[in-house]
Amino acid sequence: MTEKVEGIVLVPEPSREYLNDHQLVDYRDHRRKFVKWALNMGKDPKHADGYAHSTVRQRAYRLDKFYRWVWNEKNGYTLDIRTDHADDYMNHLVYQENTTTYNASCQKAIKLLFKWKNFTHGQSIEWVPQIKFTQNTGSTQPRDFLTRKERRKIGEAALEHGSIPHYNSLTPEQRDRWKAHLAQRFGKPKSEIGLDDWERANSWKIPSLTWVSLDAGFRPVEVGRAKTNWVDLENGILRIPREDSSKNEGNWSVSLRDRTVNLLKQWLAERETREKYDDSDRLWLTRKGNPYSTQSLNGLLDRLCETAEIPTEGRDVTWYSIRHSVGTYMAREEGLAAAQAQLRHKSEQTTMKYDQVPVEERKDALGRMG
Repeated sequence: MTEKVEGIVLVPEPSREYLNDHQLVDYRDHRRKFVKWALNMGKDPKHADGYAHSTVRQRAYRLDKFYRWVWNEKNGYTLDIRTDHADDYMNHLVYQENTTTYNASCQKAIKLLFKWKNFTHGQSIEWVPQIKFTQNTGSTQPRDFLTRKERRKIGEAALEHGSIPHYNSLTPEQRDRWKAHLAQRFGKPKSEIGLDDWERANSWKIPSLTWVSLDAGFRPVEVGRAKTNWVDLENGILRIPREDSSKNEGNWSVSLRDRTVNLLKQWLAERETREKYDDSDRLWLTRKGNPYSTQSLNGLLDRLCETAEIPTEGRDVTWYSIRHSVGTYMAREEGLAAAQAQLRHKSEQTTMKYDQVPVEERKDALGRMG
């Protein structure tokens, strides 16, 4: 039975580990119905107008955390979510170290849940939250921008991405569940999952790809074109020849942080053991053996934002958001010439758009001004 609807995970791993087999089937079916409805009808059921994929993905993720909180606080598994559960959860969020934006997105997700229950079950439950969270639109950079804090959280999420517990640290029951997860992930029978698959799951590919992009501000096409001969580990740089540059602007040398170099070193060693790279000089390939594209990279960033709990509602967060953050902070720290070189701009005029003081630094300046 499928575990996803249009790429949206129905039962995240923490919930999978909490539920027994019967509960898992029940919850998965419940989630499938909700996700399909939200995608196709959630915004305006009367006119069959659904929410955007990114919105449904985020709200489904927030709701899964809400359900698990209810199960832990209200005596076990249930799908009978009531308004008092929702109010109690809002009170819980008040005392957590979350942003107001995050709490507001959780509240929106629960409101959508009651909207679905009303529409599909013929109920007329109106939840008027006792505590109302509002989106703090003034605390972030422009719509497609990653702040310093968000850049750091994306990097940390990439280190966590796809990782699984050590084989020997698990009980036989936990190991069996992880084998089922890996069987689905790698498209092979559970009986054939072995230690090699366990090591493969803890790959250095995504961490290296993400950290290089955070340093180099790679356009999606550059991630897809990146080759092993670009990498100069000894000097900690990427050497991009003119013929591989996305706009044929010239030969470029792009600086990398020491931590990024170490991740690339780990990935290059691992890459040598992967058969699909035997006849390819591409630095990274997707699971299906294809170069990365805008769509696959935006999907990856969606998942990283989800792991990092970075709100994306009301923002156009794409792979280019990483590039724009590199340009803004490089210009701020080292000037336009450094930003121009790092982003591989032929014209300084192109780099001029990054000649601005980031919002959070302007707020700090106002605070110092009194």
